[in-house]
Amino acid sequence: YDKEVRIFKTSCGPLDNNAYLVVCPETNEGVIIDTPPEPEKVLAEVGSTKVKAIFITHNHRDHLMGFEVIRKSTGAPVGVHRDDASRLPSPPDMELTDGGVFHAGGVELRFIHTPGHTHGSTCILAGMHLFTGDTLFPGGPGASRTPEALEQEIKSITEKLYTLPDGVEIYPGHGDNTNLAASQREY
Repeated sequence: YDKEVRIFKTSCGPLDNNAYLVVCPETNEGVIIDTPPEPEKVLAEVGSTKVKAIFITHNHRDHLMGFEVIRKSTGAPVGVHRDDASRLPSPPDMELTDGGVFHAGGVELRFIHTPGHTHGSTCILAGMHLFTGDTLFPGGPGASRTPEALEQEIKSITEKLYTLPDGVEIYPGHGDNTNLAASQREY
């Protein structure tokens, strides 16, 4: 939490999936990042927040088990990278493009396409807060399907994420947070 953004992190399901609610403190507009199992826990955090969008970092099932419930409950449009759109439970409303921007009140969210974990993996930067899905965790990159995918994921991390300021906080798709400086030391 800082004066420009409020972040609510909710741990869900047996795989310790994280869902995030990112809210502008001035307007109470926000977005939900990922829709894991136990959607009622995520929705309990929403309260009076005006959810402007739901963003999916990647299309793996454990990040989508609460998708339909959260989508129906909030009525918010869904965004995902086009390379991951076909595996969503229902079609998205918008495409998350590399370098694209979305505003929730005064909070600017910038999309960073980071292929490797999945073809459409996308990280979301809100000020000094980076939501990495399963691309980057404390300790290194997320699991990948093939050696080539791991190579692509490492390239995404080093060329697109490690160019951000060291003080950027990392909010991964599972487990604990970290920051870019710590992540680079672990690399």
